[in-house]
Amino acid sequence: MFSGIVEATGVIRAIQKEGSNVHLTIQSSLSGESYIDQSIAHNGVCLTVVKKTSDTHIVTAIEETLNKSNLNDLKINSLINLERSVQATSRMDGHFVQGHVDTTVVCRDVMEADGSWYYTFELPKEYNKLVVPKGSICINGVSLTIAGLTTDTFSVAIIPYTFENTNFKTLQKGNMVNIEFDILGKYIVNYLDKINFK
Repeated sequence: MFSGIVEATGVIRAIQKEGSNVHLTIQSSLSGESYIDQSIAHNGVCLTVVKKTSDTHIVTAIEETLNKSNLNDLKINSLINLERSVQATSRMDGHFVQGHVDTTVVCRDVMEADGSWYYTFELPKEYNKLVVPKGSICINGVSLTIAGLTTDTFSVAIIPYTFENTNFKTLQKGNMVNIEFDILGKYIVNYLDKINFK
């Protein structure tokens, strides 16, 4: 379980394909503190540390993960958002994030607004009911609040701290991002769908 509060950004140092899997070597300030079998969210994707050095760690993304996330878009020197799992004694500063990406969407627009930034993303019709004004959403592992909503787009506002300390500073129009919708909303929608079906 994660909170969507990014602890650090890592840099992709190596990408190794093995069958349908991809091994990613990441250098970050968290890598030295990581341990084998630890769960870390990478751009919002929960992955397990399989190897480590003093300043890097390696995770493996399987085909299912690659098909449902933007990890296939990563290149050498790409920035990736990192968050370790929440401890039971931690404050819940973001919202409940599982690290299970629901889909990827395209960034439609980036607009600077005198010290903050607005990012607009496409909203596929099948996910429209999972997004509400002022609701929570996780984008590339970052817990954010819906600032604007239309039938086919949603937008979020990024403060300077988030911009500087995540890979939002490298995000451009046309880029793909990982989306995890609010787990509480997903359960409610699923329940109501089953009731209406009956």
